[in-house]
Amino acid sequence: MNNKARFISLEGSEGAGKTTALETVKSQLEQWQVPFIVTREPGGEETAERIRDILLHAEHLEPMSELLLMFAARHEHVKKVIEPSLRQGTWVISDRFVDASFAYQGFGRRLDLGLIEQLEKLTVGDCQPDLTLWLDVAPAVGLQRASQRSEKDRIEQEDVDFFQRIQAGYKQRQSRYPDRIKTIDANVSEQAVKEQIIDVLEQHRNRVVS
Repeated sequence: MNNKARFISLEGSEGAGKTTALETVKSQLEQWQVPFIVTREPGGEETAERIRDILLHAEHLEPMSELLLMFAARHEHVKKVIEPSLRQGTWVISDRFVDASFAYQGFGRRLDLGLIEQLEKLTVGDCQPDLTLWLDVAPAVGLQRASQRSEKDRIEQEDVDFFQRIQAGYKQRQSRYPDRIKTIDANVSEQAVKEQIIDVLEQHRNRVVS
């Protein structure tokens, strides 16, 4: 495998199984013996983690405030964690990245997609994932799974229509960037999800080598 560090993002709405997916990716990279870090959004960096707390637990945020806070946290994340790691040859696995803002704030909150693109250019620039795994789960299935976890955060308390719009947002992103965003059917068993992820990672590895 060549020496270029790769940036892999995981996307999906609540209950999609990103934690299991993350463990699968980590295991695969360990087998390949490549150095990597695991990070998340919102968060992944000290200041960004403080913003995360506001985003998830504030009693009320205007949609535009939510969007701006997301990109403020993301800018800190990119400049202080993602870009330095990639420059050092360390792979980066991030639980969510820019696609989430298009899905959640763009489609979910119905904010202008053109504005989100402008914020993306301003705060992220050329720092984009090499591969994105989108865990596509039916909103009803995802919410049922999420309900079995701990107390819901501010976003998890939204209704099913909100998550249906998020799913539509991810579908739009995948259709726009099919080479980067690979769909993982997350409605099936945990083992079947793992097998899909490993297959996609192997295909990506082969493409990099070739």
